[in-house]
Amino acid sequence: MSALALKGPYWVTVRQYRRTLWLAVAAVAVSLAVIGGLRIWDAQTPDRFYADGGRYAADDNRGYETLRLALEYGGAWLLFLPLLVGAFVAGPLVAREFESGTYKLSLTQSVRPADWLRSKLLTATAVALLTTLALIGVFRIGWSRVSGTYGLSWADRGSYEATGIVLFACVLAAVAVGALVGQLIRRTLVAMAATGLVMGVVMFVLGTFRWSFLAVKTATAPAGPTLWTPAHALTMDSGLLTSSGVRFDQSVCWDEVNRTPGLDGMDDGGMKLFGRCLARHDATAQYVDYHPESHFWPTQLIESGILLALAALAAFAAFRVLRARHP
Repeated sequence: MSALALKGPYWVTVRQYRRTLWLAVAAVAVSLAVIGGLRIWDAQTPDRFYADGGRYAADDNRGYETLRLALEYGGAWLLFLPLLVGAFVAGPLVAREFESGTYKLSLTQSVRPADWLRSKLLTATAVALLTTLALIGVFRIGWSRVSGTYGLSWADRGSYEATGIVLFACVLAAVAVGALVGQLIRRTLVAMAATGLVMGVVMFVLGTFRWSFLAVKTATAPAGPTLWTPAHALTMDSGLLTSSGVRFDQSVCWDEVNRTPGLDGMDDGGMKLFGRCLARHDATAQYVDYHPESHFWPTQLIESGILLALAALAAFAAFRVLRARHP
């Protein structure tokens, strides 16, 4: 066991921030107690069964509704985890050491600057990843019951990050970015704010463009009844097609109806006018663009690769800055 014991700067780092470690443990314990308790409450009310084999929660099952709400908000709160990790690394872990000058004490103990920073980052990374793994595990305990409901599909924000590997990659990026920003700014609060801002922008941009990484699939059918996507698919766009396969903007016909005087809504001749407009523009078919559920893991891998590349670049830059200032 002595070989596994923390030594040198690793022991100092753990000792220094033991309260933060206990806070992480407490957060996981409270989350597990809440989700576990809600699962038990949910199990007290039997589900409804239908002739087609469907199984649904009873209308009076408040435990189920509370669990679903807790998971919906819990997934959203998990998005803040990388921001918290990055802010902690940038501020208390790195910038405060330079701001107060306490890093000099470590460097006088026969510890090289690179070893000093490496010990902090490896310790922070290990704790952050273990905490993330535990929180995702707790989320999945509830997710197995409420997945696919409103706000909790595989493509929804929060659920998407908490059921794949993107959150782990984002935490790694946050640690590296925090180490770099902490050294560049060297002011605790400013470094924390700057890192939170950088990671917030990164997560916002990736969240905005993630469904552009892979090409959508398109389903078509003759104009008429609503064209539905396959089960659990993420709909991106839908509309009408002309007989030549060109997409037609329906707003042209809606504008024509709205500009026609004497009409009192679509029921007062508006639908007939709208239909004649579609026929005049030869809009004979409909389409829907969607991402099937099978796009989940490829999208996760692409996004995680981008985040890991960012983490590698930020970590490399952090050690280069340290080497330049403390050769």
